[in-house]
Amino acid sequence: MKSVSEITVGATYNDTDVMFLQMLIDNLEQGQQMAKIAADRSARPEVVDLAEAVQVTQADEIKLMKGWLDEWNKPTVLDERVSLHADHGGMPSTGDEEIDSLKTIKKAQFETAFLNLFLAHQHNAVEFAQLELDKGANDLTKSFAERVKQSRTDQVQQMLKLLAG
Repeated sequence: MKSVSEITVGATYNDTDVMFLQMLIDNLEQGQQMAKIAADRSARPEVVDLAEAVQVTQADEIKLMKGWLDEWNKPTVLDERVSLHADHGGMPSTGDEEIDSLKTIKKAQFETAFLNLFLAHQHNAVEFAQLELDKGANDLTKSFAERVKQSRTDQVQQMLKLLAG
């Protein structure tokens, strides 16, 4: 099996492929921040396990996507988060203030706040993936988008159960 850094994406791509990878890297880096806070602050082992699994998975995904953007000689970071890609169908990301609030919210309210915020955050990743599936040109990037869509949908379902429990 190839390591993440050995998977090449090929020369065929369009603006949607690039935008998808850039937006998802930003989304995953924010997800990493939230998951780290959750791993440190959550009381329930199921929430800690979810947060730790997210950190591991997303670290590999970030490395993979940055490698593909480097291969295309494209920047790996967004110029500005909120409105840069709006005219291309891009969506807003989770706000830094929302993430920071997880550090200071009362312990008793933390898990509900985290799960609600992270649920919406992971739903954004599903939306990014759908945009790629609809308008992307690169087969490997589209295949990756399908995996992201499925895994984040599964996580959303898991978080809904945790919120109900």
